[in-house]
Amino acid sequence: MNKPRALGPPQHHHLRSTPCTRTHQIGALLLVVATFFLTRLFDHSFAPCSTATAAIGRDGAHESAVARFDGGGAFAWPRRGYGDRLSLRIYVYEEDEVDGLKALLSGRDGRISPESCVKGQWGSQVKIHKLFLESRFRTRKKEEADLFFVPAYVKCVRMMGGLNDKEINRTYVKVLSQMPYFRLSGGRNHIFVFPSGAGAHLFQSWATYINRSIILTPEGDRTDKRDSSAFNTWKDIIIPGNVDDKMTSNAVVQPLPLRKRKYLANYLGRAQNKVGRLRLIELAKQFPEKLECPELKFKGPDKLGRQEYFEHLRDAKFCLAPRGESSWTLRFYEAFFVECVPVLLSDQAELPFQNVIDYKKISIKWPSSRIGPELLEYLESIPDQSIEEMIANGRQVRCLWVYDPESNPCSATNAILWELQRKVRYFHQSTETFWLHNGSFVNRDLVEFSKWRPPMPLP
Repeated sequence: MNKPRALGPPQHHHLRSTPCTRTHQIGALLLVVATFFLTRLFDHSFAPCSTATAAIGRDGAHESAVARFDGGGAFAWPRRGYGDRLSLRIYVYEEDEVDGLKALLSGRDGRISPESCVKGQWGSQVKIHKLFLESRFRTRKKEEADLFFVPAYVKCVRMMGGLNDKEINRTYVKVLSQMPYFRLSGGRNHIFVFPSGAGAHLFQSWATYINRSIILTPEGDRTDKRDSSAFNTWKDIIIPGNVDDKMTSNAVVQPLPLRKRKYLANYLGRAQNKVGRLRLIELAKQFPEKLECPELKFKGPDKLGRQEYFEHLRDAKFCLAPRGESSWTLRFYEAFFVECVPVLLSDQAELPFQNVIDYKKISIKWPSSRIGPELLEYLESIPDQSIEEMIANGRQVRCLWVYDPESNPCSATNAILWELQRKVRYFHQSTETFWLHNGSFVNRDLVEFSKWRPPMPLP
């Protein structure tokens, strides 16, 4: 019969302790070193095929990169707040379905054409409308739409005498009062484009009627002439200015090598009695060999043509972009297509698509209060190698300034769609919207949404 074994640590009386010699110590140290190097070797062997030294940020983006890219080289919007893929349904109002909308597109007499409005720095209002009409995300059913696009070319129409300010204001109010879905959401899911420095102020009553709507504009500030800005960073979207199509395709001029550029910097624009611009003009008189600042004429026989303008722009290493009538300037975007590093001299300027672009790597922002010799000294101190790096970085992202079809993954169109996706809400309500236990929406008089008839009181 086997005796029960006593519980406790095993007894190894037959083993003898071996003394630890210097040879054992050296062997143990070599084993640790070998293990360390083998571990590092395997880490590198199975790492993703990307820049090994770049720090990985949220959503797999490289913090050291000029922009967020996915594994295939396309721009990658952060997953948080955007989702993994575009999934939008946008309804585009037809010009004939709402009384007054046609006047906002072609003037009171209907004589202004989209072709006459697509040119110039405000052409984005026409391009975005056309691109949304052709978009694969367009829906023709209002009831399934996430967002509603309200087309209007009011900047162009106003400039060409098609409508005056009072007519624009009155027509917008008339149009909005005929849109049940605008009233249902309080305008929160409706998109408006205002492509100039005036922003939404082109619609004088914007603060009353579309202060909750999504505004696409290049202008993030208008405090020089008004008490408040129409831009709200939490609901609106900054878009690029409309760069000449021939310039974006390099059909006008080709960039010059740095060694062939005549000037350190240039400013091509009118003074407009603006402090920053006047300082640059005086600075050019002091340092004519460094800073080109010609007196530009936009009328008459000495008018500067588009090709001559871009030939001047490409002849400097740095393109200065001071504030004008408003904070944004088209010159900032144009600089990328002549491969001139833009220097932003507009303190309140807002820039597009900041969730994917690191602007420190493609441009310089300098305090407008310090425009003077100090600015030229700083620019002169930057080595050509650094300038070349910034220019190369700019080549990667300038496609985001181009209003190409959404089939081009790197385009202003796709970038705007991603930003719009972030604005989509599952549920919409306003001060004039109520709902009942059966899931129906009603107005203040308990009339069901399907029976709302224009004109309606606006929220």
